[in-house]
Parts: sequence; structure tokens; C-alpha cells
Amino acid sequence: MANSNEDSIREKRKKRSRLQRQKFFRRIFMGVLYALFVSAVLFVGLGVYNVIGSVYNELVSIYQGYSERKTARTGPIDPKFDGYTNILILGVDDGEEGMQNADTILVLSFSNDTGKSRLISIPRDTWVEANSAAGRIGTFYGWGGATLMVRHVAALLGISIHQYIVIDMNTFADLIDVLGGVDVYVEENMDYEDPDAGLEIHLSQGYQHLDGYEAQKYLRFRGEDLGDVGRVQRQQKFIKSLYNKVLQLETIPKLPAIAEIFQTRMETSAEIFDSAHLANVLRRMSSDPPTTTMIPGAENDEGNFIPDIEQVDALVAELFPVNEFVEEE
Repeated sequence: MANSNEDSIREKRKKRSRLQRQKFFRRIFMGVLYALFVSAVLFVGLGVYNVIGSVYNELVSIYQGYSERKTARTGPIDPKFDGYTNILILGVDDGEEGMQNADTILVLSFSNDTGKSRLISIPRDTWVEANSAAGRIGTFYGWGGATLMVRHVAALLGISIHQYIVIDMNTFADLIDVLGGVDVYVEENMDYEDPDAGLEIHLSQGYQHLDGYEAQKYLRFRGEDLGDVGRVQRQQKFIKSLYNKVLQLETIPKLPAIAEIFQTRMETSAEIFDSAHLANVLRRMSSDPPTTTMIPGAENDEGNFIPDIEQVDALVAELFPVNEFVEEE
């Protein structure tokens, strides 16, 4: 009987010892698996980190290049105007002897918060002087392209220009045709012919539905009474009609064709970073048409438009009030 009890005790001890060894080896095995898992996670994590780091560094490099190009194109941007998106729109002529001029000069400014817009017109014959250079501002495009125009317009108005768009007459006409034309009231009978320039304008007074070809004639006509000032007034009226046309629901199916024109036939400073910002601004465009104004000044005997700098400064101060973008000290 005693031997039987001793055998039973020894058997239990062996079983307990075997279970302890199994638990020990199981813990070692789980520890090894855990170590392997952690190592794998760290390895994959390190790889992902390296990939993300590489992508991040690439984006930083791209953005730095973009920032350098933007500064070269538009000059330094004053943070006072961060609440606005100011776009210089240049309509260029066909050019003579390969040298184009800016026939239409507009600054379209959006409030980033409200989507409301204002349009500042600058007559093409505005006389400017800078760095020992002097001339009609429209001719500066032929001297240095959109970049030079941006710098002179920004200096004249004392504002930052964030983007620019350059469009020629043929592209403009095609854009109007894609939109389906624009309804405009023609103020007077417009009859003008210039065989040398290949320009022939014949539009009757009254409400007209203008296609692209007729629209550019309407905008290029220069009457005897108001001259270049009259052209600016017509440009402003046409822009309001065009603005209302763009906001109509029937424009939505035409957006791909409009986008293609912008991408392939217009010169613009907008890049991927700017495009996202511009799309956000345009999405919040106010249904109210832009308020329009022209820089103050008068024509002299030589046909040059001389800006009244003091009144220009007052106009800009009114359009871009300080308390909208500058915190009180």
C-alpha cells in the first residue's frame, strides 16, 4: 500500500514537472514570436517611414521650387492681402512685328471669406514710370511679358497680385462661343474699319446676343467721345454680363470644355498648389456680380492716361480696408 502511494506521488511530480517545462518552452516560444512580430513591425514601420520621408522631402522640394517660381513671377506677396485672391487678367492683341501688347488690363479681386468680387480696370494707355523706364503700361507686356506687367500693376495699385491669366483674342472668342454667347446692350452704332489691322466692326445699337467674334469687336471698339475710357466702361459692363452667364446652371455641362481652354490655350501662373486654392475661392463665388471701378486719372494731349496717384491710393484703401486684414497693435 505504501509503495502504491509513493508511486502515485512520484507520477504526480513527474507530471507537474512536465507541465512546468511545457509552460516554460511555451513562454519562450511566444516570446520569440513576439520578438519576431515586433521586429517585423519595426522593419515595416521603418520602411514606411522611409517612404513617407522620401515623399515628404519630394513634396518639400516641389513646394520650394513652386515658391521660388511664384516669387519670380509675381514678386513678394504682402501678408496684408492674405484675405483676398487678386488675379491680373491680360487680354493681348495680335501684335505687330511679333510684339504683343496688353489691350485689356483688369484686376479681379475675390474676398476669400465672402466670395464677393471687385474689378479694377487700368486703361492700356496708362503712363507709368519705373526704374528709368517710362511708357504706356500696355506696351510693357511686349517688353517683359506677364511677369513685368504683374510688377508694374502691383506697384501702381500698391497691392499684391497672387495670380495672372493671359488670353489672346482668338482664345477669348472661342471661350465665349463655348459658353453660348453673351447678351449685351450695345450703346451706339459701332462702325469702324482698319484694313491694315484686318479689323472690321459693324454692330447695331440695342440689345444683342454676341458670339465670340462679335464680342471681341464690341470690346475693341474705341469711340470718338470717350476713347480708351469708353472701352474700359464697355469691358466692365461685359464682364458683369459674362459673370452672370458663368453662374447659370447651363454652364455646368460646359465646364470640361472651358477647363481644356484654360489648360491648353491660356498662359497662367496657377500651379497645383494654387489651383486648389482658386477652386475653393471659385466654389464660394457670390451670386452678386463684381463691383467695377477704374483707376482715377485723365488723358493728356498726347493721348496718355495719367493716373492720379493720390486718388488711386484712396481707391485702394477703400477697396482693401486695413481693418479687414491687419490686427490692431
